[in-house]
Amino acid sequence: MRQSSVRGPGAQRGAPQAETVDGDAGAHGGPGGAGARGGEPGDTPDGGHHRGGPPQRRGKRRILRWFTTTLSVLILGTAGAGYLYYEHLNGNLDKDDLNLGDNSLDKSAPNAEGQTPLNILLLGSDSRNSKENVRLGGSRAEADRPPLADVQMLLHVSADRSNMSVISVPRDTRVTIPKCTDTDDGKVYRETSATINSSLQNGGPGCTVATWEELTGIPVDHFMMIDFAGVVDMADAVGGVPVCVDNNVFDSKSGLRLRKGESVIKGEQALQWLRTRHGFEDGSDIGRAKAQHLYMNSMVRQLKSGTKLTDPDNLTDLAEAATKALTVDNGLGTVKKLYDLGNDLKRVPTGRITMATMPWVPDEQNPAHVVPKPKDADKIFSLMRNDIALDGKDKKKKPGAKKSPEPSDPAAPNGEIPVTVQNGTGTAAQIAVRGRAAFVASHLVQLGFAQAVADATPKSRADTTVSYPTADLRGDALAVAKALGLPESAVRHSADVSQITLVIGADWRTGTAYPKSDGSGTDDNKAPDSADALKGDDKSACMKVNPANVW
Repeated sequence: MRQSSVRGPGAQRGAPQAETVDGDAGAHGGPGGAGARGGEPGDTPDGGHHRGGPPQRRGKRRILRWFTTTLSVLILGTAGAGYLYYEHLNGNLDKDDLNLGDNSLDKSAPNAEGQTPLNILLLGSDSRNSKENVRLGGSRAEADRPPLADVQMLLHVSADRSNMSVISVPRDTRVTIPKCTDTDDGKVYRETSATINSSLQNGGPGCTVATWEELTGIPVDHFMMIDFAGVVDMADAVGGVPVCVDNNVFDSKSGLRLRKGESVIKGEQALQWLRTRHGFEDGSDIGRAKAQHLYMNSMVRQLKSGTKLTDPDNLTDLAEAATKALTVDNGLGTVKKLYDLGNDLKRVPTGRITMATMPWVPDEQNPAHVVPKPKDADKIFSLMRNDIALDGKDKKKKPGAKKSPEPSDPAAPNGEIPVTVQNGTGTAAQIAVRGRAAFVASHLVQLGFAQAVADATPKSRADTTVSYPTADLRGDALAVAKALGLPESAVRHSADVSQITLVIGADWRTGTAYPKSDGSGTDDNKAPDSADALKGDDKSACMKVNPANVW
């Protein structure tokens, strides 16, 4: 049976689902042309009124809308109602395979305390697979086409659960979509270059996961996907969300009408707020993005404080809405797992939640599209791979200070250090370099590390790392890194290894010398300004109304 995102009208959400995916060829940015995006009525097929703002602004306009609802589910964990009728709620959830690519990245290694970061891909589908989604999203003619993943963001929770960082990617970003195989019918989708939102049509959300791993080098642990109707259901279930406008506002495109001051919006009115562009600020997408941010902050604070959720009926409504609205990967496919995840995420203070957009530049091949901005995009992905918060509040090195504490135990002679070398150069879009581990192990032997041995266990890493299991072996790991020209940041304490382990990543596919970094602003441990980072604890925001839309 098919996943909910591609079912035809009238399909049953609550029916048991086989763990398979479905999709079709053709997407915006590739063969088949553009499709309706589910944006505000009047948006152009390729993403909206380009006059209204740059792609980064357009990319945010739905991102916060979907993130609002999905993060609400995460933070609440579909809460206490999950145990009132556990099996029923489990039946509500739709499930799919996590990764449809030929290669998937190794999961993040635990730190010295055994704590592991968590990466969840949040997707917003523009599916018109039901009468309700057609009514809410418009574009009735698009009801039968495979959906696009117009909202995509990766939520990263630090290993110690002290902070959460979110990276969104504009839907019109041109990327490499790797080869994906639909596990439902065996159809193979060849590798292609297209906009990232079309990846959902190449077999399902598992291909979008594979695309993100290829783009960012960040291993994805889970995904969660929601549709239009889910946004409305969730807004109703939480009893509404407080928002503020500095004047009376009416937007004829979205239908939003509010009086000056604070209002509590729910249901379709919440969807209208999240889709409004013309009514806010200068009528561009930057106003819509700010409105979505305000909504998100308010809903997150409300859920974390438990407001309106003490009544068992409210909890039941929320649990029903959340489980019916979501498609998740098989590893997250029970209420118990969602509940545990929510409890885990509740540990993150609201003030340490940071949202950012992938830095981008116009695509020279197609001005309607964008591509990752060199250096800045690499930096923000690297911060997340290395479990460094985007808000810049993680402890960082002071100028002139030692880079790190001296090893408690000096390094042993090179010849006495056992080193396991593994080949992690294979990625979703690149096959592994054959014999790479043996080549580097041989080089280490030439450098005096006589006990360096290649291990044929397949790995997949974006960054080359040297891991050590206990503090007394840090000196040995540093000696290996120094001999190969690796930066000290590549050396890490991991509970996942039993001796010094070198994993050759996709960043070092050739040669014996590790490629030198250009040092482009990576020392401040903070998202670059081009990422337009937003913080999660702003309680004073009130949307400025476009004078042309005051009533």
